[in-house]
Amino acid sequence: MAGGMERRLWDLLLILTAAPHSGDVVTSALRLSQAVLDKGGSVRVWACGYATMMTQDTFGDTKLPNTRDPEGHYPSPSAIVRRMIADGRGRFAWIACTACTEERGATHHIPQVRHRSPLRLATTVVGARQTLYLGGA
Repeated sequence: MAGGMERRLWDLLLILTAAPHSGDVVTSALRLSQAVLDKGGSVRVWACGYATMMTQDTFGDTKLPNTRDPEGHYPSPSAIVRRMIADGRGRFAWIACTACTEERGATHHIPQVRHRSPLRLATTVVGARQTLYLGGA
C-alpha cells in the first residue's frame, strides 16, 4: 500500500469574516499575519463573507486619493495581500470561500488567491497548528 499524501501544516489559520469597512478587524488580521511572518511563521487566511471583497482585481494598486494627504500613497487591499504573498515566499496564503465569493458577485480575485469550497474548511482547520476566527457570523 502506498503511503498517504503528506500535507503542509501552517502555523496559523485566520478565518476572516468581517467586512473590510466594518471596523479594525481586517487591519488587525493583516497586522497579526505580518507579525507571524516576521517571526518566521506561516499564515493562511480563509476569507468568508464580505472579506472576499478584499482581493478583487478591480481595485488596482492604490486606493482613491486621500484629500487630507494628496501626496500620500495608500495601497489597495488587494495590493497589500499580493505583496504579502510575494514577500512571504510560500509562508503566506489567501483563500477565498467560493460560496461567499459567488453570493456577493466578488468573482474577480487577484490570481494569487486560491478558491476553496466551504466544504474544505474543516480540512483547512486541521492543517493549522492554531486557528483564530475574526469577524461576525
